[in-house]
Amino acid sequence: MRGRSFLVAASALSLAACAAGPPPEIATPAPVLPDSYLFAPDDQAGASLAALMPTGDAAFDTLAAQALASSPSLAEAAARVEQARAGANRAGAELLPNIGANASVTGTRTNPGSFGANLPPGISFDTERVSYAANLTASWDLDLFGRLKAQQRAALARVDAADASARAVRIALLSEIAASVIDWRTLEAREAEIRSDLASAENLARLSGVRERAGIAPGFDRVRAESSAASSRSRLSALGSERARLLGRLVTLTTQSGAQVQAALAQGKSEDATTLPPAAMPSALLVNRPDVLAAAATLAAEDAELAATARRRFPVFDLSGAIGLLTYGIGNLFDTDSLVGSLAATIAGPLFDFGRIEAEIEGAAAEKKAAFEAYRETVYTALGDVEAGYGLVAAADNEADAASAEAAQLQRAARLANTRYEAGLADFLTVLEARRAADASGERAAAALGRARRARVLLWQALGGSELS
Repeated sequence: MRGRSFLVAASALSLAACAAGPPPEIATPAPVLPDSYLFAPDDQAGASLAALMPTGDAAFDTLAAQALASSPSLAEAAARVEQARAGANRAGAELLPNIGANASVTGTRTNPGSFGANLPPGISFDTERVSYAANLTASWDLDLFGRLKAQQRAALARVDAADASARAVRIALLSEIAASVIDWRTLEAREAEIRSDLASAENLARLSGVRERAGIAPGFDRVRAESSAASSRSRLSALGSERARLLGRLVTLTTQSGAQVQAALAQGKSEDATTLPPAAMPSALLVNRPDVLAAAATLAAEDAELAATARRRFPVFDLSGAIGLLTYGIGNLFDTDSLVGSLAATIAGPLFDFGRIEAEIEGAAAEKKAAFEAYRETVYTALGDVEAGYGLVAAADNEADAASAEAAQLQRAARLANTRYEAGLADFLTVLEARRAADASGERAAAALGRARRARVLLWQALGGSELS
């Protein structure tokens, strides 16, 4: 008995020695990140990350809630998470025994000639027999070398990747809605400024008409004033196409009808204030950005898959057993003699596979290398997004301040020119040139402020988003 056990153990060791070995080492050094961002504000200057979003706008709150409740992209991401969790549950179940049951009824008919023509006296057999069987079976892979455990680790990492990807979809959805709402409010502000320009131009045209009829000004002055009003009307009409595009975009994002989206947009109002962006450290990207987290989880999954593939070179130990009932008469099914059973232990492993497993290991190693490079690319993409986000906020703020100052100066110049004209101290051409310079300055200032608010949404997304109250 001891000799037989020794032979079994020696056979197992031989199989392991022929095929086993550690998986190849794939270097995955941590990406080198800078200590700070070039365009980031001072540590004490910034507000909270959530304050970068238009959470004070009732339209954004309503549309965001509708999108989170019924967005197809979010539902698809949630289904991917469920799929990954099902895979992890399956991988965990592979570590446990597999228990089954079966029952059968088998009829056989035997040709007497198969036993020869001359049987000993007193010996006979039934040529037709029916057997009844019921069995309880069990099998278990002992996983002595950890192949199944490595597959479970890979499946759990896939769940983490799916969770992070779902969060990335949510952040992208909220960012798109916020940007669209800001663009809508910017359109409203631009429309208000254009209507103000139009009112001023029409007032100037009326004054020119009065002076023309009084014979103290040529008709050309009225024509030039009316052309300025026509220009404002043209700019006002051009806003319609932008409004239609934004409405269609919000219909797609929120899965609501155009009427519902328009009703939601009618709730809020434009916000003129902009908050200072918060300071952040580049290292925070590794724990805040969902795409970085997803890439890291994918890398962990590929590492576990490589380990599992390498462990295929080790032998597999299986235990199996069965216990059941077997009888040739249905009435004797529960007799003591009907009880049957079996117990087996098997070992199987590759001996000479002519490079098949080695090729699979090389493929898994290449997958891990690709996952690592994808992770590095994602990290540096995130770093570039945040650098650009901070730079855009700073540049957009400067543009908004300059545009606002320009509009104030040009509007003041137009008012002074009009006052001098009414007092007879300036000619109509001076008034018209001042009015034309002032026209669209308010619209430019409104558009610049909208870009500044939109840049904050991009920064919010680049920093990994945050929970919105």
